[in-house]
Amino acid sequence: MKLNKTHLVLAIMAVLATGCSSTDEQDSSLLGDDTQPAADASTSGYNNGSMSGSQFGSGDGYNTGSGAGYGSGSGPNLGPEFSDPNNPLSKQTIYFELDSSQVKQEYVPVVAAHAQYLASHPDQHVILAGHADERGSSEYNIALGEQRAKSVERMMRSQGVTSIQLEIVSYGEEKPAASGGGESAWQMNRRVEVGYQ
Repeated sequence: MKLNKTHLVLAIMAVLATGCSSTDEQDSSLLGDDTQPAADASTSGYNNGSMSGSQFGSGDGYNTGSGAGYGSGSGPNLGPEFSDPNNPLSKQTIYFELDSSQVKQEYVPVVAAHAQYLASHPDQHVILAGHADERGSSEYNIALGEQRAKSVERMMRSQGVTSIQLEIVSYGEEKPAASGGGESAWQMNRRVEVGYQ
């Protein structure tokens, strides 16, 4: 009997280890590695010279927000483009699918715009705040929020943003954007917020 229980424990550990390694493989696809397809995190067409940092503001000290922190148009030295709903810089929230840290294709232009703005404004600093919905354990949600923020960080770093400009924090389920249960609230809570400081 002891031998069978030992085998069972080893089999469970192997399954758990396999599940953990698949997360690392998924996240490595965001790096643009040729060995993994990066279909949902492709930045092709967004860093081809068609968008320059000057399109995203001069960094002239114009402040559209009421103070530091994150949210649309908040933080010091941000230009009016952060308030223009037609400009991708006005979007400072990237949403994710359930149990995923892969940036959805529809948010790639948003990440690319912020990356290009940061690359052309090396004095700017952002906090990438990862969040999760309330499902799962607190520890799992903290880890998932961190992985989401790291996915956005990797995409920005691949476009010339320095590590000094980026800070990662995970709140897990602790700071929901929408309260209550149900998919409509959960969708709003699975996010990374780009907060200019």
